[in-house]
Amino acid sequence: MVPSENSRVNEGEGKVRSLEEALQTISNGCTLMFGGFGGIGTPPTLVEGILQKGVEDLTIIGNDTGFPHIGIGRLVTAGRVKKVIASHIGSNPNAGQMMEQGTMEVVFYPQGTLCEKIRAGGVGLGGILVDVGVGTIMEQGKDTVSIGEKTYLVEPALTADVAIVHAKKADPYGNLIYDKSGRNLNPLVAMAGQITIAEVDEIVPLGELDPESIVTPGIFVDMVILSRGVTWEWVWEKKPATE
Repeated sequence: MVPSENSRVNEGEGKVRSLEEALQTISNGCTLMFGGFGGIGTPPTLVEGILQKGVEDLTIIGNDTGFPHIGIGRLVTAGRVKKVIASHIGSNPNAGQMMEQGTMEVVFYPQGTLCEKIRAGGVGLGGILVDVGVGTIMEQGKDTVSIGEKTYLVEPALTADVAIVHAKKADPYGNLIYDKSGRNLNPLVAMAGQITIAEVDEIVPLGELDPESIVTPGIFVDMVILSRGVTWEWVWEKKPATE
């Protein structure tokens, strides 16, 4: 039996919470890390909740800024984001426009570097060493380390006040299983938040998840909420224009 959104598991035990309780942890000016790749794997109910709550001045960290009306791009389009740390914003022209106008700060990292910075934050490392960008403008203002005959840039780890992820299934203790490509950056993001909220399509009783299939252990997850489903139209679902 799947618990309802407002239910508790075992008379108060477990990590299942309501959307309203989860949103209490997300406030103006906080740093929000999110899973997803072009909106796939980004938690739709939490994004909608953040919009409805009116949270603003967010610093967001994730792979990209989705599309204008898909994924985290909805927050960007609504003007709720003051700073983005991502690998690209090309699929969201609104983000590009805001960057050019100076109304939203954008910091880019190569995708692999970004992922490793998040992973480092999740496992408690201070940072990573990378050779990408050595001898370019990327080196400006950054510490360098020489090992043998090679020079590396020191890239600090990334963490966030709150991390939001989307998974296929969870048990009451927050163990997570992802759905195919929806997994993407979610396992890394889940580790790197001071508070991690998992939005899931299904909550199953303890013991029903195959231990060998669990990707994110519940130790990283603070809250589990039941998803209300995707609220946007995917790019590939758009109907062609008719004459």
